Amino acid sequence: MRSNYLFTSESVSEGHPDKVCDRISDAIVDAFLGADPLSRVAAETLTTTNRIVIAGEVRGPDSITHEKIIEIARAAVKDIGYEQDGFHWKNAIVECHLHKQSVDIAQGVDSAGDKDEGAGDQGIMFGYACTETDALMPAPVHYSHRILQDLATVRHNGTEPGLGPDAKSQVTLNYVNGKPTGATSVVVSTQHDESLSQEDVREIVRPYVIKALPDGWMCDDAEFYVNPTGRFVIGGPDGDAGLTGRKIIVDTYGGAAPHGGGAFSGKDPSKVDRSAAYAARYLAKNVVAAGLGERCTIQLAYAIGVAKPLSVYVNLHGTGTVEEARLETILQEVMNLSPRGIREHLKLSNPIYERTAAYGHFGREPDADGGFSWEKTDLVDALKSAAT
Repeated sequence: MRSNYLFTSESVSEGHPDKVCDRISDAIVDAFLGADPLSRVAAETLTTTNRIVIAGEVRGPDSITHEKIIEIARAAVKDIGYEQDGFHWKNAIVECHLHKQSVDIAQGVDSAGDKDEGAGDQGIMFGYACTETDALMPAPVHYSHRILQDLATVRHNGTEPGLGPDAKSQVTLNYVNGKPTGATSVVVSTQHDESLSQEDVREIVRPYVIKALPDGWMCDDAEFYVNPTGRFVIGGPDGDAGLTGRKIIVDTYGGAAPHGGGAFSGKDPSKVDRSAAYAARYLAKNVVAAGLGERCTIQLAYAIGVAKPLSVYVNLHGTGTVEEARLETILQEVMNLSPRGIREHLKLSNPIYERTAAYGHFGREPDADGGFSWEKTDLVDALKSAAT
């Protein structure tokens, strides 16, 4: 394992075209779960210049009509802040093509008789945690998110009215003896008012980047890149088409850990792409929080219609205080890893997903209403006890 190296991760803002789509898709999930916690939703969104197209499969209450879904999409875009000629929450054409869930899929997932709820699809999911940050997240993606969150806050509250909704960040950190020590380069591209020059935007952004990074971590000025093309006035879906689920590395660990390939947004918790990835992060975070390893990668695998995971894999990357094979057994003892078990343990049938659509699904603070429940460390005592 290398000990000295550079590693880079990126983030994108809530106004990035793909994140606009994730936000709309997750708002639809919340609408259905709010009306019926056992709704099934697989909603995909496409955006381009003044057009939003929603498609997918659902099973839920008839009260969530196509007209209601169109209202939900407009409300999401309005909240993000798009009131531009090329993409406006009020003027955009919104099409809804959602239809009923396939009965072939439903019969595999539904519980019946002695059959427990099955996974909504086959697939592999990964969870990861490490000691690089207080959030037990890899540092490059953690600070990339923080930069954009801070910029979004001052855009929304009016402190920086010249900034637009679309933005990206990228942080490269220097690792010495396997530990991050500071940034060697930072890139921020943010949509802005036409009256602002590249240098104006650079000076607006600079203090928020310095604040987001630990003290002394800011890169040299020559390696601080803001709007490298020189101008970023046309942005959002007017500048680039967006699709749900196209920022899955941003959503997870910034490339510092494996990804199973399945997107999260637009999916109800019967889809293990989402719920099992949350469970894997929850377990990995608790393992690290319990002091059983400085790094932990967990893989779960499922088959469509089958309740039990096909495999549970743990890798502590040579930092563990317990045998990994033993830990694989312990994790299945402290948590039921069936789709139903995950959904009930983490209370995933609540309408808690729209807030996850930007700035990462992991490394966030748990909310009082159950949002980000997979970030809790309430299994620490059980893991410590079982591992001794």
